[in-house]
Amino acid sequence: MVFKRLLGSLGVDGPTVDTVLDPGAARPGGTLSGRVRLVGGTRDHDVEHVALELVARVETEHPEHGEREGGGDGEGVVVFDRHTVGGAFRLAAGEETSLPFAMELPWETPATELYGRPPGIVLGVRTELAVAGARDKGDLDPLTVAPLPAQEAVLEALGGLGFGFRSADLQYGRIGGTGQRLPFHQEIELTPPPRYAHQVDEIELTFLAVPGALEVVLEADKRGGPSSDGRGGHDALSRFTVPHEGPAGPHDWSALVDGWIQELVEHRASYGSHAVYGHESGVGAAVLAGAAGVAGAMVATEVADEAGDFFGGDSGDGED
Repeated sequence: MVFKRLLGSLGVDGPTVDTVLDPGAARPGGTLSGRVRLVGGTRDHDVEHVALELVARVETEHPEHGEREGGGDGEGVVVFDRHTVGGAFRLAAGEETSLPFAMELPWETPATELYGRPPGIVLGVRTELAVAGARDKGDLDPLTVAPLPAQEAVLEALGGLGFGFRSADLQYGRIGGTGQRLPFHQEIELTPPPRYAHQVDEIELTFLAVPGALEVVLEADKRGGPSSDGRGGHDALSRFTVPHEGPAGPHDWSALVDGWIQELVEHRASYGSHAVYGHESGVGAAVLAGAAGVAGAMVATEVADEAGDFFGGDSGDGED
């Protein structure tokens, strides 16, 4: 995966940048590595810094309930992490240099591959070159992220229970009561098997990972059905936490996930469509709370309207 661009804002005599990611899909919490190759222009330049930004295309919509907080309808671009590759140095005319990098992906980085195929989640890597007070952000290079083994296990268990994949996207906003750190979350929509079809229209699944555990958020969606307040069907949320290595004791992933679904559906039927509750499978709440409180290297969120294809043209217009 390579992108190369003449940095227009630096003039026709400016340097060019060629960012190459190491082959293979990255994983949440894992290392993204590669090299940034620079070629000097027709004259010497004083480079202030070279930085990489992780960028996601997200959807924004008015929330249908207070649990998931969102914004206005539309689509935008969010910069959700930033890594400085190199500091100040002088790039001579025509000089070629290569800057290696290795950056840790946030644990909540969404997967761009599910069930072995792309679900429509779009992530990118963008290179910023600052030269003598001018900054130029290059085009986006696609970033491929595979799910964590625990995430794959949950998806496989759901598939074995008869759930089917419908769609996946990134929703801007946070899910209340969770340890979510990023300003958006991945939402995977699943169709129910006949066993649950009369109770729910779909199940919405969100993974929120931290170093020691995986938080799984499930929503049972029944549109247009009866509810205790007479306003029609709404989503019911449940939250479960499990170590990355899987459930403790004799339970396997299939039994664990089946229990989650049964609890969600039964709780929704018993207490109404606005039920929200959580359960932890072998992990204390302090694990998630502690991880969520670590600021780390997170950068301020940028949301900008983008016209055209995500990877076509300069998506940095209008950004600081």
